[in-house]
Amino acid sequence: MSGSSEALSRPLLPARERLVAALREHALVVGEVTLTSGVRAPYYVDAKRAILRPPAFFALGELVAAEAKRRGATAVGGMTMGADPVACAALAAGPTELKAFFVRKDRKAHGLQRWVEGPPLEPGEPCLIVEDVVMSGGSTVAAIERVRDEGLAVAGVVSVLDRLAGGGEVIEAAAGAPYLALTTVDDVYPERPDRAEEAEPS
Repeated sequence: MSGSSEALSRPLLPARERLVAALREHALVVGEVTLTSGVRAPYYVDAKRAILRPPAFFALGELVAAEAKRRGATAVGGMTMGADPVACAALAAGPTELKAFFVRKDRKAHGLQRWVEGPPLEPGEPCLIVEDVVMSGGSTVAAIERVRDEGLAVAGVVSVLDRLAGGGEVIEAAAGAPYLALTTVDDVYPERPDRAEEAEPS
């Protein structure tokens, strides 16, 4: 009986709590890894391992769709592949007029040769740029620049998780619009070893 009661109570948790719980359970990998920057780290957060499961996918969709509405954005997307599941989650949860798009890393060499894939977007259309995990912010900034080059507007930026490595400040400066991290590494891995190092006085 208690098991069924627990299962019934889970969807009633606020969306952010459900997202954090899923990231802790499925996305956190403790062990030495090499990050994109080449830096060695004692842990890794692979957000896709969590957000491509229904509980986190639907929680994420609620949060991103709400932020899109708050920012007046009618399209949600960013650099493939980090943005792909985030944009799709928002599309599944959002109003019917919300659109999703993906920014290519390289222009398609055939067909319409587009940088931005998805439904046609109007010049100046307000876009919410999304990303799964932010470290340095480089790929998110590249998406912001590409979206602007295509004549679109940046209404805001959302990440699923920020590793608190300075990327958030870089993104907000590049976007000229609010940046929101739905979670940080402190939420998902509060006992991380490098947190103690950061807290030590210099």
